[in-house]
Amino acid sequence: MRKRSHRSRAVAAVTAAVVLGAAGCDALGGGGPQESGAREGRARPSASPTPVWDTSPASLAAVGDSITRGFDACSVLTDCPEVSWATGDSGEVNSVAVRLLGARAATHSWNYAVTGARMADLPAQMARAAARRPALVTVMAGANDACRVTAEAMTPVADFRAGFQEALRTLRRTAPTAQVYVASVPDLKRLWSQGRTNVLGKQVWKLGICPSMLGDADALDSAANLRRETVRQRVEDYNRVLEEVCAKDARCRFDGGAVHEFRFGTDQLSHWDWFHPSTNGQARLAEIAYRRITARDT
Repeated sequence: MRKRSHRSRAVAAVTAAVVLGAAGCDALGGGGPQESGAREGRARPSASPTPVWDTSPASLAAVGDSITRGFDACSVLTDCPEVSWATGDSGEVNSVAVRLLGARAATHSWNYAVTGARMADLPAQMARAAARRPALVTVMAGANDACRVTAEAMTPVADFRAGFQEALRTLRRTAPTAQVYVASVPDLKRLWSQGRTNVLGKQVWKLGICPSMLGDADALDSAANLRRETVRQRVEDYNRVLEEVCAKDARCRFDGGAVHEFRFGTDQLSHWDWFHPSTNGQARLAEIAYRRITARDT
Protein backbone atom coordinates (compact mmCIF):
# COMPACT_ATOMS: atom_id res chain seq x y z
CA MET A 1 0.00 0.00 0.00
CA ARG A 2 1.41 3.41 -0.85
CA LYS A 3 2.19 5.81 1.93
CA ARG A 4 1.04 9.38 2.21
CA SER A 5 4.70 10.33 2.76
CA HIS A 6 6.98 10.95 -0.25
CA ARG A 7 9.92 9.18 1.35
CA SER A 8 11.15 5.87 0.00
CA ARG A 9 9.46 2.81 1.44
CA ALA A 10 10.71 -0.34 3.15
CA VAL A 11 8.93 -3.95 6.10
CA ALA A 12 6.20 -6.61 6.63
CA ALA A 13 4.38 -9.47 8.25
CA VAL A 14 0.92 -9.67 8.65
CA THR A 15 -0.38 -11.20 11.45
CA ALA A 16 -10.33 -19.64 18.35
CA ALA A 17 -11.41 -21.94 19.96
CA VAL A 18 -14.89 -20.62 20.98
CA VAL A 19 -16.97 -22.01 23.73
CA LEU A 20 -20.64 -21.06 23.71
CA GLY A 21 -22.26 -21.57 27.07
CA ALA A 22 -25.59 -20.76 28.53
CA ALA A 23 -26.45 -20.09 32.13
CA GLY A 24 -29.86 -20.15 33.70
CA CYS A 25 -31.39 -21.16 36.98
CA ASP A 26 -34.81 -22.14 38.20
CA ALA A 27 -35.94 -21.07 41.65
CA LEU A 28 -38.55 -22.94 43.56
CA GLY A 29 -40.96 -21.14 45.89
CA GLY A 30 -42.78 -22.67 48.84
CA GLY A 31 -45.44 -21.76 51.34
CA GLY A 32 -44.55 -19.82 54.46
CA PRO A 33 -44.18 -21.58 57.79
CA GLN A 34 -47.50 -20.19 59.05
CA GLU A 35 -49.51 -21.74 56.23
CA SER A 36 -51.55 -24.82 57.18
CA GLY A 37 -50.55 -27.64 54.90
CA ALA A 38 -47.54 -27.87 52.62
CA ARG A 39 -47.86 -26.23 49.28
CA GLU A 40 -45.97 -27.45 46.21
CA GLY A 41 -43.30 -25.06 45.08
CA ARG A 42 -43.90 -23.64 41.64
CA ALA A 43 -40.95 -23.22 39.29
CA ARG A 44 -40.49 -19.66 38.11
CA PRO A 45 -39.70 -19.12 34.44
CA SER A 46 -36.01 -19.69 33.80
CA ALA A 47 -33.89 -16.76 32.77
CA SER A 48 -33.07 -16.38 29.08
CA PRO A 49 -29.81 -18.19 28.26
CA THR A 50 -26.90 -15.78 28.29
CA PRO A 51 -24.28 -16.57 25.65
CA VAL A 52 -20.70 -16.51 26.85
CA TRP A 53 -19.59 -14.73 23.67
CA ASP A 54 -21.12 -11.34 22.83
CA THR A 55 -20.68 -10.43 19.17
CA SER A 56 -21.29 -6.73 19.90
CA PRO A 57 -18.92 -5.79 22.75
CA ALA A 58 -19.25 -2.21 23.98
CA SER A 59 -15.55 -1.43 24.55
CA LEU A 60 -12.17 -2.73 23.46
CA ALA A 61 -8.57 -2.79 24.69
CA ALA A 62 -5.65 -4.04 22.58
CA VAL A 63 -2.40 -5.64 23.76
CA GLY A 64 0.54 -6.97 21.80
CA ASP A 65 3.52 -5.75 19.83
CA SER A 66 4.53 -3.47 16.96
CA ILE A 67 1.92 -4.87 14.57
CA THR A 68 -0.87 -3.57 16.81
CA ARG A 69 0.98 -0.25 17.13
CA GLY A 70 1.03 0.20 13.34
CA PHE A 71 4.83 0.42 13.36
CA ASP A 72 6.38 1.47 10.03
CA ALA A 73 2.98 1.69 8.35
CA CYS A 74 3.04 5.50 8.05
CA SER A 75 6.70 6.52 8.33
CA VAL A 76 10.03 4.87 8.97
CA LEU A 77 10.82 3.58 12.47
CA THR A 78 7.68 5.13 13.93
CA ASP A 79 4.51 3.82 15.55
CA CYS A 80 1.33 4.80 13.73
CA PRO A 81 -1.55 3.72 16.02
CA GLU A 82 -4.07 5.55 13.87
CA VAL A 83 -3.80 2.69 11.34
CA SER A 84 -3.79 -0.10 13.93
CA TRP A 85 -5.97 -3.04 12.88
CA ALA A 86 -7.36 -3.14 16.43
CA THR A 87 -7.99 0.45 17.52
CA GLY A 88 -7.01 2.81 14.69
CA ASP A 89 -9.30 5.56 13.42
CA SER A 90 -8.09 5.53 9.80
CA GLY A 91 -10.81 5.10 7.20
CA GLU A 92 -8.33 3.15 5.07
CA VAL A 93 -8.14 0.45 7.73
CA ASN A 94 -11.61 0.42 9.29
CA SER A 95 -10.29 -1.08 12.50
CA VAL A 96 -12.05 -3.57 14.72
CA ALA A 97 -12.85 -0.79 17.21
CA VAL A 98 -14.44 1.38 14.51
CA ARG A 99 -16.42 -1.54 13.08
CA LEU A 100 -17.74 -2.54 16.49
CA LEU A 101 -18.15 0.80 18.23
CA GLY A 102 -18.54 3.41 15.49
CA ALA A 103 -18.10 6.96 16.81
CA ARG A 104 -17.72 5.61 20.37
CA ALA A 105 -14.38 4.04 19.41
CA ALA A 106 -12.62 7.32 20.27
CA THR A 107 -13.64 7.05 23.92
CA HIS A 108 -14.21 3.30 24.36
CA SER A 109 -11.06 1.73 22.90
CA TRP A 110 -7.47 1.72 24.17
CA ASN A 111 -4.17 0.51 22.71
CA TYR A 112 -1.66 -0.84 25.23
CA ALA A 113 0.53 -2.75 22.76
CA VAL A 114 4.25 -1.94 22.81
CA THR A 115 6.65 -2.14 19.88
CA GLY A 116 9.22 -4.86 20.52
CA ALA A 117 7.10 -6.66 23.13
CA ARG A 118 7.32 -10.40 23.63
CA MET A 119 4.97 -12.78 25.41
CA ALA A 120 6.76 -12.17 28.70
CA ASP A 121 5.64 -8.53 28.47
CA LEU A 122 1.98 -9.38 27.96
CA PRO A 123 0.92 -9.70 31.64
CA ALA A 124 1.93 -6.09 32.36
CA GLN A 125 0.05 -4.87 29.29
CA MET A 126 -2.95 -6.95 30.29
CA ALA A 127 -2.99 -5.39 33.75
CA ARG A 128 -3.30 -1.94 32.18
CA ALA A 129 -6.01 -3.16 29.82
CA ALA A 130 -7.95 -4.87 32.62
CA ALA A 131 -8.07 -1.64 34.63
CA ARG A 132 -10.36 -0.25 31.91
CA ARG A 133 -12.83 -3.12 32.42
CA PRO A 134 -13.10 -3.62 28.65
CA ALA A 135 -15.77 -5.83 27.14
CA LEU A 136 -13.20 -7.21 24.67
CA VAL A 137 -9.41 -7.51 24.67
CA THR A 138 -7.55 -8.22 21.43
CA VAL A 139 -4.22 -10.05 21.61
CA MET A 140 -1.55 -10.30 18.93
CA ALA A 141 1.85 -11.37 20.23
CA GLY A 142 4.54 -13.93 19.48
CA ALA A 143 6.36 -12.71 16.38
CA ASN A 144 9.11 -11.12 18.49
CA ASP A 145 9.53 -14.36 20.43
CA ALA A 146 10.48 -16.07 17.17
CA CYS A 147 12.35 -13.11 15.66
CA ARG A 148 15.58 -13.30 17.64
CA VAL A 149 19.25 -12.93 16.78
CA THR A 150 19.49 -16.69 16.27
CA ALA A 151 17.03 -19.56 16.15
CA GLU A 152 18.53 -20.82 19.40
CA ALA A 153 17.58 -17.57 21.14
CA MET A 154 13.85 -17.94 20.43
CA THR A 155 11.55 -18.03 23.46
CA PRO A 156 11.12 -21.64 24.64
CA VAL A 157 7.62 -22.97 24.10
CA ALA A 158 7.13 -23.63 27.82
CA ASP A 159 8.02 -20.04 28.67
CA PHE A 160 5.70 -18.78 25.95
CA ARG A 161 2.86 -20.84 27.42
CA ALA A 162 3.56 -19.60 30.94
CA GLY A 163 3.54 -15.98 29.77
CA PHE A 164 0.21 -16.31 27.99
CA GLN A 165 -1.37 -18.15 30.91
CA GLU A 166 -0.20 -15.44 33.30
CA ALA A 167 -1.58 -12.74 30.99
CA LEU A 168 -5.03 -14.33 31.05
CA ARG A 169 -4.89 -14.81 34.83
CA THR A 170 -3.98 -11.14 35.20
CA LEU A 171 -6.98 -10.14 33.10
CA ARG A 172 -9.36 -12.41 34.98
CA ARG A 173 -8.39 -11.04 38.39
CA THR A 174 -9.73 -7.61 37.43
CA ALA A 175 -12.04 -8.19 34.47
CA PRO A 176 -13.45 -11.72 34.85
CA THR A 177 -16.12 -11.32 32.15
CA ALA A 178 -13.99 -9.63 29.49
CA GLN A 179 -13.88 -11.44 26.15
CA VAL A 180 -10.53 -12.15 24.52
CA TYR A 181 -9.79 -12.39 20.80
CA VAL A 182 -6.41 -14.03 20.13
CA ALA A 183 -4.74 -13.65 16.73
CA SER A 184 -2.33 -16.33 15.57
CA VAL A 185 1.34 -15.50 14.96
CA PRO A 186 1.93 -14.57 11.29
CA ASP A 187 3.76 -16.90 8.93
CA LEU A 188 7.32 -15.58 9.11
CA LYS A 189 8.57 -17.98 6.46
CA ARG A 190 6.07 -16.59 3.97
CA LEU A 191 7.36 -13.16 4.91
CA TRP A 192 10.85 -14.29 3.89
CA SER A 193 9.60 -15.77 0.61
CA GLN A 194 7.69 -12.60 -0.31
CA GLY A 195 10.20 -9.99 0.81
CA ARG A 196 13.31 -11.63 -0.62
CA THR A 197 12.14 -10.74 -4.11
CA ASN A 198 12.78 -7.06 -3.34
CA VAL A 199 16.39 -5.86 -3.46
CA LEU A 200 15.73 -2.88 -1.20
CA GLY A 201 13.85 -5.02 1.28
CA LYS A 202 16.74 -7.42 1.64
CA GLN A 203 19.09 -4.52 2.30
CA VAL A 204 16.83 -3.29 5.07
CA TRP A 205 16.69 -6.76 6.60
CA LYS A 206 20.48 -6.67 6.94
CA LEU A 207 20.03 -3.96 9.57
CA GLY A 208 18.87 -6.71 11.92
CA ILE A 209 15.19 -7.32 11.21
CA CYS A 210 14.19 -10.80 12.40
CA PRO A 211 17.60 -12.35 11.72
CA SER A 212 16.49 -15.81 12.86
CA MET A 213 14.30 -15.98 9.75
CA LEU A 214 15.41 -13.15 7.46
CA GLY A 215 19.18 -13.21 7.92
CA ASP A 216 21.18 -14.20 4.79
CA ALA A 217 17.97 -13.99 2.80
CA ASP A 218 19.49 -15.40 -0.41
CA ALA A 219 21.21 -18.34 1.28
CA LEU A 220 19.67 -21.67 0.28
CA ASP A 221 22.22 -24.04 1.77
CA SER A 222 21.22 -26.75 4.22
CA ALA A 223 22.12 -24.70 7.29
CA ALA A 224 19.99 -21.73 6.18
CA ASN A 225 17.08 -23.97 5.26
CA LEU A 226 17.29 -25.74 8.63
CA ARG A 227 17.35 -22.40 10.46
CA ARG A 228 14.24 -21.16 8.66
CA GLU A 229 12.45 -24.47 9.18
CA THR A 230 13.27 -24.31 12.91
CA VAL A 231 11.71 -20.86 13.15
CA ARG A 232 8.69 -21.96 11.13
CA GLN A 233 8.13 -24.89 13.48
CA ARG A 234 8.48 -22.68 16.56
CA VAL A 235 5.81 -20.32 15.24
CA GLU A 236 3.49 -23.29 14.74
CA ASP A 237 4.24 -24.40 18.31
CA TYR A 238 3.38 -20.91 19.58
CA ASN A 239 0.08 -20.98 17.72
CA ARG A 240 -0.74 -24.35 19.21
CA VAL A 241 -0.12 -22.90 22.67
CA LEU A 242 -2.38 -19.91 21.96
CA GLU A 243 -5.15 -22.23 20.80
CA GLU A 244 -4.83 -24.65 23.72
CA VAL A 245 -4.67 -22.02 26.45
CA CYS A 246 -7.48 -20.00 24.92
CA ALA A 247 -9.69 -23.08 24.67
CA LYS A 248 -9.64 -23.43 28.46
CA ASP A 249 -11.22 -20.01 28.92
CA ALA A 250 -14.95 -19.83 28.08
CA ARG A 251 -14.61 -16.18 27.04
CA CYS A 252 -11.55 -16.57 24.82
CA ARG A 253 -11.73 -16.97 21.05
CA PHE A 254 -8.69 -17.97 18.95
CA ASP A 255 -8.67 -16.98 15.28
CA GLY A 256 -8.31 -20.60 14.21
CA GLY A 257 -4.98 -19.83 12.54
CA ALA A 258 -6.52 -17.28 10.16
CA VAL A 259 -3.74 -14.68 10.47
CA HIS A 260 -1.04 -17.32 10.10
CA GLU A 261 -2.72 -18.80 7.03
CA PHE A 262 -3.41 -15.46 5.33
CA ARG A 263 -1.66 -15.45 1.95
CA PHE A 264 -0.33 -11.91 2.14
CA GLY A 265 1.71 -10.36 -0.64
CA THR A 266 4.00 -7.36 -0.94
CA ASP A 267 1.05 -4.95 -0.98
CA GLN A 268 0.35 -5.97 2.59
CA LEU A 269 3.94 -5.28 3.69
CA SER A 270 5.37 -1.97 4.83
CA HIS A 271 7.69 -0.67 2.14
CA TRP A 272 9.74 1.00 4.84
CA ASP A 273 11.02 -2.32 6.20
CA TRP A 274 9.31 -5.16 4.29
CA PHE A 275 8.41 -6.80 7.58
CA HIS A 276 5.52 -5.05 9.32
CA PRO A 277 2.06 -4.72 7.79
CA SER A 278 1.40 -1.76 5.53
CA THR A 279 -1.84 0.18 5.89
CA ASN A 280 -3.31 -2.32 3.44
CA GLY A 281 -2.02 -5.17 5.59
CA GLN A 282 -3.52 -3.60 8.71
CA ALA A 283 -6.88 -3.44 6.93
CA ARG A 284 -6.68 -7.14 6.10
CA LEU A 285 -5.93 -7.96 9.76
CA ALA A 286 -8.95 -5.91 10.81
CA GLU A 287 -11.17 -7.87 8.40
CA ILE A 288 -9.93 -11.20 9.72
CA ALA A 289 -10.45 -10.19 13.35
CA TYR A 290 -13.88 -8.66 12.82
CA ARG A 291 -15.16 -11.78 11.05
CA ARG A 292 -14.02 -13.99 13.92
CA ILE A 293 -15.25 -11.70 16.69
CA THR A 294 -18.72 -11.32 15.20
CA ALA A 295 -19.18 -14.94 14.14
CA ARG A 296 -22.14 -16.56 15.90
CA ASP A 297 -20.20 -19.77 16.28
CA THR A 298 -17.03 -21.40 15.01
